[in-house]
Amino acid sequence: MAHDTLGATLRTWRDRLSPADAGLRVASKRRTPGLRREELANLAGLSVDYVVRLEQGRATTPSAQVLAALARALQLDSCERDHLYLLAGLQPPAAGLVSDHVPPGVQRILTRLGEIPLGVFAADWRLIRWSPLWAALVGDPESVAPADRNLVRARFGLATETVLSRWPVLSELGPEVLDTAVVSDLRSAEARYPDDPRVTDLIAEAQAGSERFARLWASGAVGVHIADRKTIAHPVVGPVRVDCDVLTVPCADLRIVTYTAPAGSEDAEKLDFLRVTAPLAAG
Repeated sequence: MAHDTLGATLRTWRDRLSPADAGLRVASKRRTPGLRREELANLAGLSVDYVVRLEQGRATTPSAQVLAALARALQLDSCERDHLYLLAGLQPPAAGLVSDHVPPGVQRILTRLGEIPLGVFAADWRLIRWSPLWAALVGDPESVAPADRNLVRARFGLATETVLSRWPVLSELGPEVLDTAVVSDLRSAEARYPDDPRVTDLIAEAQAGSERFARLWASGAVGVHIADRKTIAHPVVGPVRVDCDVLTVPCADLRIVTYTAPAGSEDAEKLDFLRVTAPLAAG
């Protein structure tokens, strides 16, 4: 395998992505328009040393998880992502499986929406990206294994720890409405991805581990995600009342969950306070 080609390609893609499109705030002039190595490392959740070794051809066997993180951080399209996998000696993700890939256009939209709390979920409700204000409002899932960053696992008590919200979040609609919608959506995902073990294993685990999930699944529960209002019991700013909406990206099979508050409200002021204290880079 041409490891030097992998490194050169990574450098080219890093140089072409502006910090602004990556959602980074740049206070001073830069000698180069692209991302620095430390910025790419931070966006991809990797060490700077590992990024250096990849670009220099000294790290020769990146995992599929690392490649997926780099593809998201570099905002590659699907063809570029597949080329990255091939350069690393791995097969690209197969068609017909749940994808965690976020297309470049959607990433630019998310960057511009980064001033609000938002989380991006794959078809099986795995959280794959979040804004800094999402982490500040409900808790940062960065330290949790990707498989546990899943709404189904969180809703039905399957995760080793609560990761989608570190503190209580109460819905005005009640838990049954959301649970019904989540189970229904997972049923649709099973129909679209019948051969994906990530989906089938999740369903089997939920049926065995949650009586409530098993009951809703057996009943053929059907529901859709509708607008909701939630109160988040934040440990620093106190209760924050927000509107929750779910936006869908059909071509990429993604769900974007947003939390907003009316301008000028006490809840908006609390979000503004959290925004100031939030880290600069999104997940």
